[in-house]
Amino acid sequence: MYQINSRGPIYDPEAVQPMRDELVAAGFTELLTPADVDTFVGPKEGTTLVMINSVCGCAAGSARPGVTLALQNSVIPDRIVTVFAGQDRDAVDQLRNAFLPGIPPSSPYVALFKDGKLVFLMQRMDIEGKTAEMVAEELTAAFDEHCTKQGPSVPKEQYDAILHAKTCGSKIPKYSGD
Repeated sequence: MYQINSRGPIYDPEAVQPMRDELVAAGFTELLTPADVDTFVGPKEGTTLVMINSVCGCAAGSARPGVTLALQNSVIPDRIVTVFAGQDRDAVDQLRNAFLPGIPPSSPYVALFKDGKLVFLMQRMDIEGKTAEMVAEELTAAFDEHCTKQGPSVPKEQYDAILHAKTCGSKIPKYSGD
């Protein structure tokens, strides 16, 4: 369940929980703190896929299903992690400052690191206007080029049971701290 960082969430945690759940169901590990980010994204051998999740209904509405579909590929990253923009604010800041310096912030956002180096990047502007299938196609090409772990991330039956949130971010209530 959601943990509050030193800075509280912008959106109601209950309202965004389905957006978290769909990535976790596909095999993602949630990074809730800056220490989590350093542990999972820091220089490592192999590949790490990081998705900055978002309440954006348009781009994230294609990104989440696209990323989960791509993880059904026969080759996938070694580690699959996510942070949630506007929710896990300290963790997102650590990711952006330590591992994506000089890259303008956006969400959703998908980055693939190989041996600690950024090798593929898909920003919001690269996602907007694309279908989930188009997003998955670009990601699977990156996986085929850079990854070696055998996929999929979860069995097909588990993938087929994932419910993809289609909520528009403007309809999600702001968090009041209650």
